[in-house]
Amino acid sequence: MARMVVGKIIGIAAVLSVLLGGRWISFSAQDIGTVNPAAHTTGNDALWLGHAWVDGRKGPQDIAELAAQLRGTGIKDLFVHVGPLDHRGSLDPALRPQARWFTDAAHRALPGARVLAWIGDIVRPREGGLDLEDAPTRLRILDADASVLGDGFDGVHYDFEPVGDADPGYLALLDATHALVRSGGRMLSISAEQVEPVPGGRWALDALVGHDSWWSSGYLRQVASRVDQVAIMSYDSVLWTSSSYSGFVRDETRIALGAVPRSVALLMGVPAYDGHSFVHDSAAETTAAGIRGVRLALPHGAPTDRAVGVALYIDFGATRADWAAYRSDWVDP
Repeated sequence: MARMVVGKIIGIAAVLSVLLGGRWISFSAQDIGTVNPAAHTTGNDALWLGHAWVDGRKGPQDIAELAAQLRGTGIKDLFVHVGPLDHRGSLDPALRPQARWFTDAAHRALPGARVLAWIGDIVRPREGGLDLEDAPTRLRILDADASVLGDGFDGVHYDFEPVGDADPGYLALLDATHALVRSGGRMLSISAEQVEPVPGGRWALDALVGHDSWWSSGYLRQVASRVDQVAIMSYDSVLWTSSSYSGFVRDETRIALGAVPRSVALLMGVPAYDGHSFVHDSAAETTAAGIRGVRLALPHGAPTDRAVGVALYIDFGATRADWAAYRSDWVDP
């Protein structure tokens, strides 16, 4: 028995070694090339904002500084964290006492900006987490949506993780939510899982993190057809060089451009935070490397027949260098 266990461990280690090495080699190769100067912002970018904006920690001076920071950029959408949901799908209003103040202040300071309520939770029903397959849970989430829309938000931005490929409960929630927000003239945006770089390769990628969190391009298309905007979470890639990370983002962008309908806005998530873990190395996953990957995937320049942009994650983690890279490489390249 011990030999069998050791053998399995060695086998898994070998598979992961090949997978990691193969990802590094293949994505590094995709970093080769020269970006087209015409690949730049078209004013369809976004920024994730932390919870401090709605719980009372931020005030008028912070709004003024945010407006100054965003002035002259391509950032149009702000995803403001208002949760999290509890594991039954409900949202406690006490978590966002300053939500109405923020939406009013942001709209005044940033004319034309859209402010969306960022809602989410961990989806792990077997461990007591949120269960999107449960119909009563989905109804409670819709109640939470209606509540935040009453605070003046321009729409809802969902971030449920992990959502497995072909998850039917998630699709049902998106259908119901889209009907709700559209009835009030609002929009539905979502954070999307990374897309498998090779069809059918999800099983190997899932072995890296222990759960199903990569989507097929077909499932991404199903999801995207039910929303107004998709933001691919193209960070936490388990890659350790900037060249391989750029290549990875290039590949993710290429696949997403083919899967997301042209009528749906596409954002590529770009890291703007510091951290070192198994899935994220800030020395490799930089704002500059992510933007280079997006630009490499746009050899003919930024498209004019669809909304494509980048989404920076996250305001409280972004450094001056991150903002400088966004401006120099994407806003005014």
